[in-house]
Amino acid sequence: MTEEIYSAVLGGMKVIYSRPADGNVTGLTLLPVTDKKYRRRRSAPRSMAEVKIIGDDYPGDYFGGESMKYSATTESLKYDRQEVHTDGGGTRIVTYLKSDGGLCAAHTLTHKSGRGYVTVETELINGTESDIRVEMLSSFALCDISPYLDGAGENSMLLHRMRGKWSMEGRLVTETLEDLLLEECWCYGNSKSVRFGQVGSMPVKGYFPFMALEDVKNHVIWGAQLRCPSSWQMEVTRGDDGVCLSGGQADREMGHWLKTIKRGESFKGPEAILSVCEGGVDDICARLVEAQEDALNVPPCEEELPVIFNEYCTTWGNPSHDNISGILDAIDGKGIDYFVIDCGWFKADGAPWDVSMGDYVPSGTLFPHGIGETARLIRSHGMRAGIWFEIENVGRMADAYNNTEHLLKRDGVTLTTRNRRFWDMTDEWVINYLDERVINFLKSNGFGYVKVDYNETIGIGCDDKDSLGEGLRRNIEGTAEYFKRMRREIPDLVIENCASGGNRLEPMFMSLSSMASFSDAHECVEIPIIAANLHRAVLPRQSQIWCVVRESDSLKRIAYSVAAAFLGRMCLSGDVTKLTRDKWRVIEDGIAFYKKAVPVIKHGKSRRFGTKITSYRHPEGYQAVVRENEDTVLCVIHSFKNAPEKISVNVGAGAVITDTYSHGGVNARAEDGILTVDGIEDFGGYGVIMSRGRESKKKS
Repeated sequence: MTEEIYSAVLGGMKVIYSRPADGNVTGLTLLPVTDKKYRRRRSAPRSMAEVKIIGDDYPGDYFGGESMKYSATTESLKYDRQEVHTDGGGTRIVTYLKSDGGLCAAHTLTHKSGRGYVTVETELINGTESDIRVEMLSSFALCDISPYLDGAGENSMLLHRMRGKWSMEGRLVTETLEDLLLEECWCYGNSKSVRFGQVGSMPVKGYFPFMALEDVKNHVIWGAQLRCPSSWQMEVTRGDDGVCLSGGQADREMGHWLKTIKRGESFKGPEAILSVCEGGVDDICARLVEAQEDALNVPPCEEELPVIFNEYCTTWGNPSHDNISGILDAIDGKGIDYFVIDCGWFKADGAPWDVSMGDYVPSGTLFPHGIGETARLIRSHGMRAGIWFEIENVGRMADAYNNTEHLLKRDGVTLTTRNRRFWDMTDEWVINYLDERVINFLKSNGFGYVKVDYNETIGIGCDDKDSLGEGLRRNIEGTAEYFKRMRREIPDLVIENCASGGNRLEPMFMSLSSMASFSDAHECVEIPIIAANLHRAVLPRQSQIWCVVRESDSLKRIAYSVAAAFLGRMCLSGDVTKLTRDKWRVIEDGIAFYKKAVPVIKHGKSRRFGTKITSYRHPEGYQAVVRENEDTVLCVIHSFKNAPEKISVNVGAGAVITDTYSHGGVNARAEDGILTVDGIEDFGGYGVIMSRGRESKKKS
């Protein structure tokens, strides 16, 4: 029998705390508020806080090397008490689990009124008589999925994850539990866990810190996302009919993490964002990403989602006062608000930019009048001046490369990759150095925008008194603090989060930035595919998308690139000093369309329609992304090889076309909630803006 300790309805979700009548563990279940029949399961509650301490017995069941769950410490944590705090802003539920020896896990679930998600944090408090060494601490654990299915619910559950690598971020991968070998054996005698995550300082280089488990028979889906900028893990575990989801800081087996918590001290794991709803993967992702909107802290200049020009794909790492002056003349009056000087402004004569970062002394050859004069020129054209830094890394040709006293080490040896070493971001000397070379530089030269790039990973970690994984965690914590420091020193500073493109697209770094580089896919056909993927992971208003135009591009190709930028923040680059008037017309029409779409890009819910894309490099078919709020619907269509001539998508009742975009006319109509676009050509880009319930003559 199972005893319910407490339950509450929060944002269309029912939160249930329960325990077996004859057992210790306290479990957390999350259900949608629905009329669906809840079935009693053979699934016993599993602990909402998973802890493994050196000295524990291991769980058995062949779990060694596969999971550190179900330890003796976890089993010893008994329900102690619960505190529920409610006010007009929301609800906070703190549940205390204690062992007989004095160890306590404080599990805090928080809900903000009107929102469709909760956040969970787990803090381990050492009330024992001695120091403890922790090998694993979960941030969250959900049990009893799915309670709407009979028995084990064979052929009924799908696990959704997002994969990522350089220039191919956010690919959705969906697998059945049977394909993952999460189907129970004949005797229910062997638990099975699928543990996945990312090790290193690029937290989305392999997987995004996200998972969703879908009951396809009952159309219910559970989702989780971690705010963890270093090594993290998630697990899907089955030991009976029910499935458990858990995750947090990568443990000792996966992330080389071991931490000492002294007597009387505590440690809190990264925050998890959780939700459940009726619907599919786009629905659960919209609820999780909503949490990032609540964490936004951007300067007022960001509210209109200004258009950016970044000169990287124009000069390819060779910016100078002269070529920037020519670019500014070409883009003057085109509706561009920010101008970013990218990498290379600091390199010595003849040196590549990617081995020169770290000293950050502007090149006298490239900027003979001083880089402050170039920033002044940018501002004179009515644009905010921005500049590129890679604050955490140093290149082989920089003097800083040899300052080994202040660089990270592993096994006592300076941590070195092919072209880079890494500052110790916990070192006060390093912070003072960066204050001089970065913050004071930005202030004295009049830069109001900084692009913070990061082009290498630390890997498993760096030397620390506890472990390599803890060294990594603390160092990235130092980086996060420096992002905050920049904003404290320059309150209206716009910060762009970049990591070889999109390798830091996780909620913590997104909360510290105005926006992020979506990818290093600069001018390839997969750009709109990646940009659409990322609607499931980050806010479109924070997803900066390259729109690179070339002198050789056709009008159709330019529109393809421009339309991709409607899926997030528009960032222009390329051969802007060489374009014909007709090509500029297509770009300027796109900028005007983008600015009309800003309200729905900022606030809305996205759905993707179209062909399943197998090859990103050689896509076939089409995709349509529909993003809508109460007032406006934006539909962005991209066609690929062998695309249909006519595309129809469901946009909901009452949608009236108010504006369209392509390289030529758009034959679009909205009838009975269906948007139809005719005359589709292969590798074309199209945009349609619709309003709800008011007639307006469409632009053709």
